[in-house]
Order: sequence, then structure tokens, then C-alpha cells
Amino acid sequence: MSATVETTSNLGRRITVVVPMQPIIDEVNQRINRIARTAKLAGFRPGKVPLKIVQQQYGAQVRDEVLSNTVERTFSDAVEENKLRVAGFPDIQHKPFGETVEQFEYTATFEVFPEIVIGDLSKAKIERPTLELSDADVKKTVDVLLRQRATFEPVKRAAKKGDKVNISLSASIDGQQVESTGEQGVDLVLGEGGRYPEFDENLLGGKTGGSKTFEITYPAEHKPEQLAGKTVIYEVKFNSVEQAKLPEVDADFARSLGVEDGDVEKMYAEIKVSLTQEVDKRVKARLKEQAFEALLGSVEIDLPQALIDVEINRQMEMTRHNLQQRGVDVSNVTLEPTMFEDQARRATKLRLILSEVVIKNELQAKPEQIRAMVDQFGQSFEQPEEVVRWYYADPKRLDEPAALATEENVVAWVLDAAKVSNKKVKFDELMGNA
Repeated sequence: MSATVETTSNLGRRITVVVPMQPIIDEVNQRINRIARTAKLAGFRPGKVPLKIVQQQYGAQVRDEVLSNTVERTFSDAVEENKLRVAGFPDIQHKPFGETVEQFEYTATFEVFPEIVIGDLSKAKIERPTLELSDADVKKTVDVLLRQRATFEPVKRAAKKGDKVNISLSASIDGQQVESTGEQGVDLVLGEGGRYPEFDENLLGGKTGGSKTFEITYPAEHKPEQLAGKTVIYEVKFNSVEQAKLPEVDADFARSLGVEDGDVEKMYAEIKVSLTQEVDKRVKARLKEQAFEALLGSVEIDLPQALIDVEINRQMEMTRHNLQQRGVDVSNVTLEPTMFEDQARRATKLRLILSEVVIKNELQAKPEQIRAMVDQFGQSFEQPEEVVRWYYADPKRLDEPAALATEENVVAWVLDAAKVSNKKVKFDELMGNA
């Protein structure tokens, strides 16, 4: 076998592989002979079918299998011999079988992974959020819990902040429907957060039985990116408007939060413990985001289009699934790959960088780190030991906690290299309520 490598672009490669034809012909003939020993065809006894007829019946299939195996084996050998890291699947083109009796030649066109060099992270500036929980912060959280447990009663007035509305909604971009709640509608509490504020503002003043049509032009940096820079026209029908009635902060309320004896002071103490844990999670998330941005900013590389295409397809499928979960008829929704290009490029680049950092610095999660992550998962359940057993019953289930633990190692590695300073933040800002 001989293999010649050409560089077609920065990441593009083309290998021309030439292998002797005779071993291929021999393998085809051997397989045909084996088939002939047991072949069953109408008019012939088993194993007595003439070889020529067996060749006519099975020759093309056998030949294709042998050629496929030959290409797979020799391509793998050629890639290993030339120390190439193939990204995606190669495009294989070969001359017709039998064109020459001496050699079989094919070309494989593909992309390779880029060489990644991490830049100087000592210049990266990362801010560690710091926060001292106050009684006022705990009180704000209790207020949120009260609103979550509120009951609602119908009102005839116009909707205002804090009211629950049931709306039937249709959203379109350039005349193409992108979302529909159907006639059953969806419940929303106005001003509760989690949505683009202007959307809720447009719903204020709506009355039961009424309707509104309005448009929102989302900023270029809006999340999700599918709406970024787009003008969306909303047609809304108000099915109901209800006002909230908050429960009292008493023993019953405390018991509803899991405090068995109904002690309100104990309830406040437990909420503060939970908030402390949540603050720690939010701080870790902020640090992780900044660490990943520092890595992305430190590396300049070309990206294999094959990997970007895979990521685009993954995100498109995920978007379709999410739309279906929200009751949208995806057959009427057109998702263009270009809508996902930027985020797919970012995700692909980050994945390549993380892989390189982990391998070069031996940052793979250790067994004890994986176990700690699994234990952390279990804390959210009534029987954490059952959660632990479930994860360890199948090694594949440990992939997620292992990946998260590895990411924590990467973040720690970046923080050790970067300039990290503390920054005081307010409770609402850290919790995303600002």
C-alpha cells in the first residue's frame, strides 16, 4: 500500500491510497466460493449451484463489501502512518473496480483537527462575585415563595403586574409562524421574570375576552439566538385575568416548605442555609462562564466545518424538540442552519479547547471527584443513597458527573493562571432578579 497526502486548505487534506488489486480479487473469490458451498437457489440442490451463477447473484454485493473493508482498513492505516487526526467523515472516491488488474486506487478528502495553543491566561481578568446574605435577602426569598404558592381569583379589571393571565398566542417572523399555544392557551404571571420584559409590558392592560397585537424587535445579543435581531409579531387573546392572593407566613406555610413542626423561625434558618448553597452555585457558574470566555479569547483557530455542521444539526434538532414540547407544529416552522451558525462555532471551538486543556494538563476527573458530584446530585432527593446506587449501576450514567467534575478542574486551572479579583454584588443581581 502507498499513501500520498495533499494539503487542500489550512485544515483540508486529501489522501490518495493505492493498494494491490490481486489480494482484493482473491478475497472476493474466496467469499464467493464459501457462499457457493451453501447457496440455495431455485432449481439447484444446496451447495450445487454453478459458480458462475453464484457470481452473478452475489458478486456485486461481495465485491462492494470487500472494497468497503479494504478502504476502511487502508484509510485507517494511512491516517495513523501520517499522524493525522481526522475531523468528521471522509469523502471517498475510487476508480471503478476492474479498471486496472494491478492496483486499486481511491482518494479520501477530509478535514483534520486544528493544532490548539492556549494563549497567555495571566492577562485574563476574572471577577469573583462576593455576597454576604442578609435577613433582607432571606425575606425577599420568602416573598418569592409566597407568590409561588399564591392562589388566584378572577377579576374583571385590566391585567396588571403580578396578575396571572391565560393567553392564546401566535407568533410570527416575516409572515412565518414560529410559535403557537393553541386554543387552550398558557398561564403567565406578569412580571415574574424569565421572559423578555417588553413582552410582559405589552400584556399589561389586557382584559378577559380581549385581544392584542404587538411586535417586538429583539436586540442582536438576545438569548435564545433564534430571536436575536428579529422582529416578532404577536397576536394574543386573553382567556382570563386573575389576581393573586398570598398565603400567611404561619405554621401551615412553614410546614408546606418541609418544616414538620411548623416553626417559622426554623423555616427562615433553613431557607438561609439553602440560599447559601444556591449563592455558592451561582458564584461557581459565574466563574465558569468567565473562565470559558478567557479560554475562547486566548485561542485563534480555524474550525473544521464538518464539526460545525454536526453541532448545527444537533442544535436544530434540540430546537425542534423544544418547540414541540411547547405545542408548536414544527411542520410549519422553517429552521435555517445559518440561524445556528454563530452559537455552533462557539460550542465547537470551546469543546476543542476544553479537550486540549484536559489532555495536556491531565485534568480528567478522579473517581473521588465523580463520587462527590454524584453525592451532590443526590442531595436534591429524599433518598440520596438510591440516586448514588442508580448512577453506579451503569458506568455510562457516570459520564455526566464525570464531565461536570472535569469542567470544574478546568475552571480551577484557569483561575490559577488568570488575574482574579473579588467583586461585591447584590443579591438580586446574583440571583438574576435585577
